[in-house]
Amino acid sequence: MIRPGRAVAFSIADQGVAALTNIAVVVFAARQSSAGAFADFALVYAVFAVLLGACTAYVGQSLVLRGGAGRDPAELARDCRSAALFALAAATAVGLVLALPAYALSAGALAALGAVLPIVLTQDTLRYAFSVLRRPQLALAADVLRLAVAVPALSLLPAGPGAATLVLAWGLSALPALGLASWLLYRATADAAGRPRPAALLARGHLGQRFVVEFGVGNASSQLAIIGLGALANPLAVGALRGAGTVFGPLNVLFNTATGFGPPLLGEQRSGAGKARTAALAGGALAAVAALWALLLSMLPDSWGRQLLGDTWQSASALIPATGSQYAAMAMGTCGLLALRVLSPRATLPIQLVFSLVSVVALLTGYALGGILGAAWGLCAGSAAKAVAAWTRVAFEVRVAAEREPEAEPPDGEPAPERDGRVAG
Repeated sequence: MIRPGRAVAFSIADQGVAALTNIAVVVFAARQSSAGAFADFALVYAVFAVLLGACTAYVGQSLVLRGGAGRDPAELARDCRSAALFALAAATAVGLVLALPAYALSAGALAALGAVLPIVLTQDTLRYAFSVLRRPQLALAADVLRLAVAVPALSLLPAGPGAATLVLAWGLSALPALGLASWLLYRATADAAGRPRPAALLARGHLGQRFVVEFGVGNASSQLAIIGLGALANPLAVGALRGAGTVFGPLNVLFNTATGFGPPLLGEQRSGAGKARTAALAGGALAAVAALWALLLSMLPDSWGRQLLGDTWQSASALIPATGSQYAAMAMGTCGLLALRVLSPRATLPIQLVFSLVSVVALLTGYALGGILGAAWGLCAGSAAKAVAAWTRVAFEVRVAAEREPEAEPPDGEPAPERDGRVAG
């Protein structure tokens, strides 16, 4: 166990390393392959993003909430082992469902994803186990090893690898990190209370069931729309959107930090207006960073851009204004939803449900009207609509909270405030 301040520092560092790994994977995949091969890789990577989000929601987030103060450390240790075994079993089952039909249909990249899915999903789940155990430095050690192996594994591939080769190199590069993390978890949970019970995660009422529904309506819908766009219309669109999103990857570290540490900080504000004001300032700051980052990227010489994304840079660079605007809108929306989680936690799900569907419609409409660039502006419009809805509800909740707050008593010897032109009392 380490001190809270150091735990926060290690957690932020781990988020940064994990984000850097994701950025490096996409950058090296784009540099090493043609635009067509990268588009196929990006399509499979989008499938992985959906599966990772579902696993995080069902296993990771529910595990973190079970790790509150007062829990028996031995029970927490057993829960962590149970979560790891469940993630391994579930990822293996889903991987087989993906790999066998994909192999039969000669979809090599998707079959490769099925083969490496147990490695990458289990390794990510162990990060949440270390968070529950208050040992984020162990997660950081494993993620640093993953970064150290993934970059050489992808950079040493011969020029022009196929999408299946890229997926296999990326997935297998996580194997050393999984081995290290498994060993560290085994040592950290030596005092576990009895044998692990992975089947308990299938019990009715498990928290992950609610979280995976929220993920499905809040995040997976747009990813699935992009996957459908690539599978049914234009695979190059997925590569361009993934490339443009990758160069904005550093902002995801800031968003994740806000999501992870924002609620406790907002909770310190006494009034609803104070909570909303703090969240708005944070959202404005993040939006300004997104706009500045978009400006810097738009000034990047093409030769430098090609060093980053190879042939994909040409299509991705045209999307930078739209993607930068989307990230600015996402900054305001993320902070609006954070404020709502503190003011009225039940209010977030309806917004996620309605405006995620709006984002899907905007994406597809934008593509129908303006191709890949139209799709990017459609995503921006969807994010902006969600941000407006979130802050509209925040304003409503602030008014309700203000009406419920008891009026302050006047100091002794002073008259009460006037109402309707008269002195009360």
